[in-house]
Amino acid sequence: MINDVLVKPLDGITPDSDTPAEIRARPGGAAANQAAWMAHLGAGVTFAGRVGAGDEAYHRHELTRVGVRAHLAVDPAADTGSIVIMVAPDGERTMFTDRAANHNLRKDDLPVRLLDDADVLHLTGYTFCEPPLLEVALWLLAQARSRDLAVTIDPGSAAFLARMEPGAFLHWTDGAAVCFPNRDEAAVLVGQADPATMATRLTRHYRVVALKLGAAGAMVAVPGQAPVRVAAHPAQARDTTGAGDAFCGAFMSRWLAGAPDPQITDLIAAAEFAAGIAASVVTRFGARPTTPG
Repeated sequence: MINDVLVKPLDGITPDSDTPAEIRARPGGAAANQAAWMAHLGAGVTFAGRVGAGDEAYHRHELTRVGVRAHLAVDPAADTGSIVIMVAPDGERTMFTDRAANHNLRKDDLPVRLLDDADVLHLTGYTFCEPPLLEVALWLLAQARSRDLAVTIDPGSAAFLARMEPGAFLHWTDGAAVCFPNRDEAAVLVGQADPATMATRLTRHYRVVALKLGAAGAMVAVPGQAPVRVAAHPAQARDTTGAGDAFCGAFMSRWLAGAPDPQITDLIAAAEFAAGIAASVVTRFGARPTTPG
């Protein structure tokens, strides 16, 4: 779990003095944001994570109010993870991250029957970024594969991916049903190139690639076919925090509700729907749905 602290200066920053700003606290975390959007849009979702003791009730409420079944392990010592997000005038952001209690997630924190009724295991790249968490991610992947569950992946952070051994993330997640990288993450994974080339390269590892391109929309690719560009929906960006998470959650909600073997037209329709949801998020502060599902 993550506590987001969003900071948007109302004018230019004044060094060594006061800068008037909008400052808002919001629930955050990529996986939790994605779970919230999936549930809000009709999917049955269970989320498991770790939280500081003082925030357990708050984060449980924020997840359950949109329909997520929340399993939150309470850390007796560490605080909930926090991110201070500096939002630029155009809505783009710079993040200062303290993952805190998230570092301490262990297999014992996960319900024994977590995957018993699941159709899909969804993971973000943050779970792969360091040895203790990596053990949990690899164990979950092994459990999913032994049950023949689909796996979906959001790589999560270009900066964290760049610190991994080259090729490691692709090796761990090879064969996933859907991967949701953004442009920077794709460049780390398969080399800098134009979006169509990066999406095509990623289809060597994933059955569907939904490459998030921000204001340029998205690129949907499957093995053996030319990638298809999906346009972004016009929006006046106030804060882009969580737009990619909303895209992922919205796409997943349509993908899960569709046919067992979706065609490219179904995937494009899911991406178009997701682009609309993402566009609604950038017009306001915060990454989550504003009303219950």
